[in-house]
Amino acid sequence: MSFQNVFKRYELKYMLTLKQKEKVLDSMQEHMTLDKYGRTTIRNLYYDTDTYLLIRRSIEKPLYKEKIRIRSYSRTMSNSTVFVELKKKYKHVVYKRRISMPNNEATEWLLGVKQGVNNTQISEEIDYFMQLYGTLKPTVFLSYEREAYYCNNGSDFRVTFDDNILCRQNDLSLESEVYGESILPKGMVLMEIKCSGGVPLWMTEVLSRERIFKTPFSKYGTAYKTLIFPQKHMVNKYNTLEVNTDV
Repeated sequence: MSFQNVFKRYELKYMLTLKQKEKVLDSMQEHMTLDKYGRTTIRNLYYDTDTYLLIRRSIEKPLYKEKIRIRSYSRTMSNSTVFVELKKKYKHVVYKRRISMPNNEATEWLLGVKQGVNNTQISEEIDYFMQLYGTLKPTVFLSYEREAYYCNNGSDFRVTFDDNILCRQNDLSLESEVYGESILPKGMVLMEIKCSGGVPLWMTEVLSRERIFKTPFSKYGTAYKTLIFPQKHMVNKYNTLEVNTDV
């Protein structure tokens, strides 16, 4: 099976109510089709440094930012195919490079246990990324349910709807069940428009009519702010109290 491994596009995000989603879907009927996978569960393992340097930089909204993860489209086993994805964003344009490989090899690669098996430009980019940031480790398991639609006219215009976005910091394996803390507001759906050019007129019309506006939303960034940072703050506070008690 062949997979697209290089992406260059805009990714526009919108937070929708369930009613707004239905309005958008109604407008999409004659223009777009649900892809062959239907509703899928996407699993991600995000890797970062011990100090969470990658995500801390990202949420500062710099001109350039990057992150790395392993992604699967089903619960995996050791030899299941997963994707090692290097994602960069520069001046609002998203550049994604990915390599498919067995889950156990992807894990060993990102942990620095052994070299990647693919000697390609993409693998060299990932190797350089790991050399630049040093030792990386899995920091968050993040999953969500996705419906993806493609354009009937053959263009690269795509629309996805994500809900049930869950994250956790324990049991960091793509071989595990899906569970965790919800980071999406109750009753809301995250819509993403992915395109290399402009948004079609029919879509801009429904967005305007339903008063749907772009919103900044990073799944990993939200996980850091709602789950990781508060826990780190509590640990630091507890350690400080211990020190003060001993004095």
